[in-house]
Amino acid sequence: MRNKNTVFTRINLIVLLFCMTFVNAQNSDINILRDININRNKNLDPTFKLVTNSAVPISVATPIIIYSVALIKKDSTIKKQAIFIGEVFLVNAFITTALKHTIKRDRPFETYPDIDQAASSLGKSFPSGHTSLAFATATSLSMAYPKWYVITPSFVWAGAVGYSRMHLGVHYPTDVFAGAIIGSGSAYLSYKVNKWINKKSSKKDK
Repeated sequence: MRNKNTVFTRINLIVLLFCMTFVNAQNSDINILRDININRNKNLDPTFKLVTNSAVPISVATPIIIYSVALIKKDSTIKKQAIFIGEVFLVNAFITTALKHTIKRDRPFETYPDIDQAASSLGKSFPSGHTSLAFATATSLSMAYPKWYVITPSFVWAGAVGYSRMHLGVHYPTDVFAGAIIGSGSAYLSYKVNKWINKKSSKKDK
């Protein structure tokens, strides 16, 4: 009986600790967002809207352009790189959409009226779809072309997309952070799966 009480007490302490951690994290989340959004330079809103709106067209165009180049040059290596980037796009979109529908976190401006919504937004907040898409593109492109002149601008752009989502008041910092992890993780996951498939195929050929 004493053992059961001890276990029950420990469970209660763990739950209490988790709740306290969650509350503190939520407070930090909104405080950081307030610093970014409420104190922002509104003259930069048009610039950050351009940055935020670039996520989808750039991410869609990247594999298409690379694939077109592959067809023109008749280069199978470039074609594989384009397909890889396209695969990452699809994997990231699936994971991000699934998490949004599962977690269903409201947008910050819906919960906190003082947050200024400076851009339109669709769907739920967690994770940031624009950020995950930008980081998926940046990571997959950098893996396909591991050169500093590809890696640096790709991640600067992806980081700017993430920041723009907070500047415009449509995402919490944790949404953006999670989006960056999911986007980069989608590229890494796709790379590992492709490597495993290629390894299996090469064994069969032998």
